[in-house]
Amino acid sequence: MEEKKKLVEEKVREKAVDGRLSCRSAFGIAEELDVNPRMVGDAANELKVKIFACQLGCFK
Repeated sequence: MEEKKKLVEEKVREKAVDGRLSCRSAFGIAEELDVNPRMVGDAANELKVKIFACQLGCFK
């Protein structure tokens, strides 16, 4: 599981622009890495990356 977490964090860093990541990108990362979107949200929070344009309010 720790390996998946590191992969998620790498992807969040890669896709984030100016400390922000779109909701669509967050879901894309989750799908690409076959993880729960919550794991992407948690990684973004840890990295101080703000998820924006969230259609469903899944990420906070």
